[in-house]
Amino acid sequence: MPDGFTSALIVDPWFYAAAVPAVLLMGLSKSGFGAGFGSLAVPIMALVIPVPQAAAIMLPLLAVMDALGVAAYVKHVDKALIRLLLPAGLVGTVVGTVLFGVLSPQVVAGVVGALTLLFLAQRLFFPPRADAPPPPRWLGWTLGVASGFTSFVAHAGAPPVNAYVLPLRLPPLTFAATMAVFFAVVNASKWVPYAWLGLIDLRNMATALVLMPLAPLGVWVGVRLVHRVSTVWFYRLVYAGMLLTGVKLLWDAV
Repeated sequence: MPDGFTSALIVDPWFYAAAVPAVLLMGLSKSGFGAGFGSLAVPIMALVIPVPQAAAIMLPLLAVMDALGVAAYVKHVDKALIRLLLPAGLVGTVVGTVLFGVLSPQVVAGVVGALTLLFLAQRLFFPPRADAPPPPRWLGWTLGVASGFTSFVAHAGAPPVNAYVLPLRLPPLTFAATMAVFFAVVNASKWVPYAWLGLIDLRNMATALVLMPLAPLGVWVGVRLVHRVSTVWFYRLVYAGMLLTGVKLLWDAV
């Protein structure tokens, strides 16, 4: 590697101790398996580096994961659901750009964590009936905006949008495909704002390149599991991922 590239790398071993499992968790989540686990990635990396830097390093890795996820699932996407959620998610990235630096990462983490745990409590103590109507479209728009915002700030967009999509009881492949396309577009929309905010620099991009081989590994494992795990266990693992995410984000806020 060129000397300038090598000298720009993060060399702290504690960073890589946090970054390696964080990237693998994000890849697993990007496959649609254990959706919600990916929201833990930036908080884990934030144990050793600032949140904005962690988000910037993760962005190129997300581009690779998104491409793999879309390629694996695109035939199964729910197009009507994408037409509802995607414009809202892009509005959320605009809100994130405007408020970036105004709201602290701790505040955002606390809000996302609390909403995630409230959703899970509602599902546990007041489970929907089998004949219950789907959630209203306005709620999908609202949570889509929230997902785009929290995704922009900390790549933690899964819990808000999951709160709308999970009650729809989609087949696992349709769920995974729709989330893959939604976040692929939302993540692509972050590049220009991140560059404008000064987060796309040599140090962050060089470090991301070193971590890049891990990006497809988590996605590959997750894709294989989605095709092999029953619907019941699939959603149990999704809820487990959201529980861990909510607790971790709320802990970070406190």
